[in-house]
Amino acid sequence: MTGTSQTIEIIVKPDGSTSLETKGFAGNGCRAASEFLEQALGSRASEQLTSEFHQSVAGIQQTTQQR
Repeated sequence: MTGTSQTIEIIVKPDGSTSLETKGFAGNGCRAASEFLEQALGSRASEQLTSEFHQSVAGIQQTTQQR
């Protein structure tokens, strides 16, 4: 996607557990982009989908253009 900032944030908690947060990805793009990190960090305990996951690529681009 052109013009949209895509980031993957890795959070390491004091107890050693980790979590990933993706931003700027539409649909299943977040899973594809973070798959290698999930494999490196271990099995997934849970998943929380954001509103971006449920948006289409066109919807993300339109929101970005309006900002």
